[in-house]
Amino acid sequence: MEEKLAFTEGAEQPIAMNPKKFALWLFIVSVVMIFAALTSAFIVRQAEGNWLDYELPQILWITSGIILVSSFTMHWAYTAARKDQLQQLKLALVVTSIFGLAFLVGQWYSWVALVDRDVYFVGNPAGSFLYVLTGLHAVHLISGVIFLIIVLISSFRYKIHSKRMNTMEMCVTYWHFLGGLWLYLFMFLLLNH
Repeated sequence: MEEKLAFTEGAEQPIAMNPKKFALWLFIVSVVMIFAALTSAFIVRQAEGNWLDYELPQILWITSGIILVSSFTMHWAYTAARKDQLQQLKLALVVTSIFGLAFLVGQWYSWVALVDRDVYFVGNPAGSFLYVLTGLHAVHLISGVIFLIIVLISSFRYKIHSKRMNTMEMCVTYWHFLGGLWLYLFMFLLLNH
């Protein structure tokens, strides 16, 4: 009996993670896999030939700057929440949401610029890939803006503060992931268009 007791006393505690955070990380990994598959398919299809050469719209540089700045405002929101600076938290979340919406508007104008250059979703696969990559990212960014708005509403209800950071941490993680994903896609398109 003493041997069994000694064995259980030495057992390590399992690593614990909030189930919602774990689900978020699983979702992020699945999104990474989707975009890895799409960018791999892009490279393989481009190597086959019959690839349309086109100039990327200049507005993509602006939207890349917007998403980069939004990561700083999101960090500002996170820091404000940790310090219980609730007015700054609300302001930073509003600013980040505006940047997210501005990014989406910029993406729309980049599609308008592509149409003006005769790059369409149908026709040459080069255009199809560009629309799919940017459109799929935009769908995920829409979900990020919705998440931001949910966190903003929670902050007005005083549900986000230094003692309740779980939702805020998840929102920050997802937003930074979306920003990093866009920068990867933009660099990929710059190098491979």
